[in-house]
Amino acid sequence: MDPTKFVRTEFGEVVRTLGDHGFFAYLPSAVPRQIELDSRTVLLLSDADDALGRLAGVGRLLPNPHLLASAYLTQEAVASSRIEGTQASLSEVFRAVAGGGSPPSSDVQEVRNYIAALEHGLARLQELPICLRLTREIHRTLMTNVRGREQHPGEFRTTQNWIGSSGDRPETAAFVPPPVDHLADCLADWERYANETPPVPVLVQCGLLHYQFETIHPFLDGNGRLGRLLIVLFLVSRARLPQPLLHISRFFEDNRAEYYDRLQSVRERGEIQEWLQLFLTAVAVQARDAVDRAEALVDLRERYRQALRGSRSRAPEVVDLLLGNPVLTAGRVERELAVTNAGALNLIRQLESLEVVQDVGRTGRGGRRVWVAHEVLTVLEGRSGDDQSTPADHDVTMHEGAQ
Repeated sequence: MDPTKFVRTEFGEVVRTLGDHGFFAYLPSAVPRQIELDSRTVLLLSDADDALGRLAGVGRLLPNPHLLASAYLTQEAVASSRIEGTQASLSEVFRAVAGGGSPPSSDVQEVRNYIAALEHGLARLQELPICLRLTREIHRTLMTNVRGREQHPGEFRTTQNWIGSSGDRPETAAFVPPPVDHLADCLADWERYANETPPVPVLVQCGLLHYQFETIHPFLDGNGRLGRLLIVLFLVSRARLPQPLLHISRFFEDNRAEYYDRLQSVRERGEIQEWLQLFLTAVAVQARDAVDRAEALVDLRERYRQALRGSRSRAPEVVDLLLGNPVLTAGRVERELAVTNAGALNLIRQLESLEVVQDVGRTGRGGRRVWVAHEVLTVLEGRSGDDQSTPADHDVTMHEGAQ
C-alpha cells in the first residue's frame, strides 16, 4: 500500500506495523457521529428518502409481500455475489431453489448461502440488534461449504489481510485494513455506532456503517458480501423497510469501479460527501427499480388470476408462488401447497394451458421436469445480458509467519 496516497486524515491514518517485516496499513478513526452534508448530498438524501418510503409503502400494500421479498432477496444475493466474481445467473438460482436439476454448482451454492445468511439475519433481528455476535453468525452461514470456507467462517481474522490481486503483498496491495491488534477497538466502535441514534439521517448512518465495515475488513474473506447484506438488515432493523425489498447490490454491480473508488477516496482523500452521494444514489435508483418491478409483477398476477376466474382449483395460489420464484416443479408445488404430486401436476398443467408457465423439459440426466413463467422472470431480470458477469479481485490473506 502506498502511504503517500493517503493525504487526508479526517477518517483515519496510515500506520506502520512493528517488526523487521513491518508494512503500512490503514487505521480508521471512529465513525463520525456528526457530519455536515453539502447541498448535493442533501438533495440526494431527499430523493433517496422519498424513493425508499415509496418502496416501503408498496411492501405494505402487496397481497403477499413475503413472496416478492423472496424474489428480491434472490436478486440481491445474485448481484452481490457477482461483484465478487461469482458467475451464477438469476434463473440458475431460481431453478436450484425450486429443486429442478442437478446439484447446484459452487457459484449457485454461494448465492444460496447469501440468501440463507440474510434470512438468518432477519430472523435473529427479532432477538438481537445489529451487533458483532449477529455479524459472526451471518458470516458463518455465508461462508460454510463454499469458496473461502477454509478462512474460518464466523471468526474475526487473527492475521492480516489486504485487498488486491492474488500476486500482491501488503507493499503492492491497493489497500491494507487495520492491523489485528487494532481490530477489536475498531469493531467495538462500529457496533456502538450501529446501535446509536446519532444526529444524522438513518440513510447517512447506514452509508457510514457500510464504509466503516468495508474499511475494517474484519474477516479473512466475504467482507464485501457481508457488508452489503448488512445494509438491508440495518434498514429493516430501523423500520425503514418492512421486508428486504431493496436489492442495492445491483447498482453497485453496474457501477463496480466507481463503488470501489468512492470507498477508497474516503480513506485517501477524505471524500465522504462523494461516497454518501453514490450510496444515496444507489438507494434511490434501486428503490424506484424495485417499485417498478413490483407494479409490473402485480399487473401480471392480476392478469393471470383474471384468466383463472371461475376456477375452483388452487391454481391462483400457484400464481402467487410465481412471484417469489418463477420456476416450478411438481415437487415444489406439492411441498408449498401440501397437495399430492398428481394434484400439483394438474395445477401446473392448468397454468400451462393458459400460457402462464412453459414446459422447459427435464434438467440434467434424470432431472425433474421444470416449468418457467417467462414473463415473470423477464420482469425480475429486468435487463439483457443478465447472465454476463466479470470476475473481480478477491481478498488476499497473509497468514502468520508470512510477514
